[in-house]
Amino acid sequence: MDLQKTILLCDDEPAILKAAEFKLCSAGLRVLTANDGEAAWEIVCRDYPDLVISDCQMPRLDGIGLLRRLRGDARFAALPVILLTAKGFELDKSQLQDELNVMDVLPKPFSPREILARATAILEKQALSQQQ
Repeated sequence: MDLQKTILLCDDEPAILKAAEFKLCSAGLRVLTANDGEAAWEIVCRDYPDLVISDCQMPRLDGIGLLRRLRGDARFAALPVILLTAKGFELDKSQLQDELNVMDVLPKPFSPREILARATAILEKQALSQQQ
């Protein structure tokens, strides 16, 4: 896999952001971080990451709002997204996949190893489809 892949990690909980960022960076990925959806949107527009991993519940613009904004913009309509959800804030994964083309939904708490595995799988699948 191309280790120059860039992931945008967006979460308003600093401990989650740091742990996931460390694990992803340790795997050789470039990681950009944001603590709310508005900051994430600015980063997406400026840096066009290969994957967005976003929490659902955040200030200013939540993860679903960010996802709707991404899907409404032709430049980012196909950008892979993983949504993170807090316990008790269950999302209908199949509905999100159908309506907003979400690649995966990961409930909190999760291990940094799990987020790396899911991100790597999506990036590898993306790389294979680009080769064809």
